Amino acid sequence: MKRLLATLAALTALPAWASEGERITVTGEIIDTWCYYSGVMGGPDAVVGSAHHTCALWCSASGIPIGLLTEDGTVYTVLNLGPQDNATGGDTALTLASHTVTAEGMFYARDGINYIVVERVVSDMGITNLSHEDYDVVPSFAIPEPKE
Repeated sequence: MKRLLATLAALTALPAWASEGERITVTGEIIDTWCYYSGVMGGPDAVVGSAHHTCALWCSASGIPIGLLTEDGTVYTVLNLGPQDNATGGDTALTLASHTVTAEGMFYARDGINYIVVERVVSDMGITNLSHEDYDVVPSFAIPEPKE
């Protein structure tokens, strides 16, 4: 039994190159990273809030990693969101899409990318970044061209 436990501990240990995490509490919006980084739907203002809620649900359900976007523009790729096994497609991620949350967890940075393993969502403020009506029709290609 001791050998089995030692083997399991060795297999689950972090590799030597893994950075040590830092415990953080951070507040931000749960975002769809594909649209945010690719620009496929327009600039950063086009892919947040209730205006992007449905797409954020589709991407999360399809397995696109979710992110946590803070007010200062920092994006954390969410590796795990609370008690579920993964951050994408789970009920928790779908429930929180486009919501502003405060989360506690472990922060890691590697190769210029910020990651967070969310251990607990401290508060869920709902969708605080509202709709296209708040900041006009976004993205601009959604505005029909006038017929001549």
